[in-house]
Amino acid sequence: MEGMTRGELAKQTGLSTATIRYYEDSGILPAPDRTASGYRTYSEDYLVKIKFIKDSKSLGYSLKEIQDVLQMLSHDMDPETLKRLVREKSLEIDERIAMLHTIQTVLANLLETPKEEIHEYLQSFRQEPKR
Repeated sequence: MEGMTRGELAKQTGLSTATIRYYEDSGILPAPDRTASGYRTYSEDYLVKIKFIKDSKSLGYSLKEIQDVLQMLSHDMDPETLKRLVREKSLEIDERIAMLHTIQTVLANLLETPKEEIHEYLQSFRQEPKR
């Protein structure tokens, strides 16, 4: 038998067999070849694709974005298109960082709120006793 089984692919990539199956079922990874007896067999290309998926996830890409890029890569993608995609993701990350800095500033300001104001605020959520 040429190629790897799903279990062997899982061991080499650090993914679970269930994750590999999910990636196949959702179209992120192409369906593997099958032997005459029906066993799935994975080529070395799957190692490259799974490394790409893992690296892309660590960079903040969603599985849908990864699937789209893998589909584009399976055709003739020129370097400029790839650079454009990376540039767009970089800008998206910059926006997310700016938003997180804003949230961090708001939270830091809340920590500076006087105790009396916090107490009054908390009181507004408490129900009045029924008469």
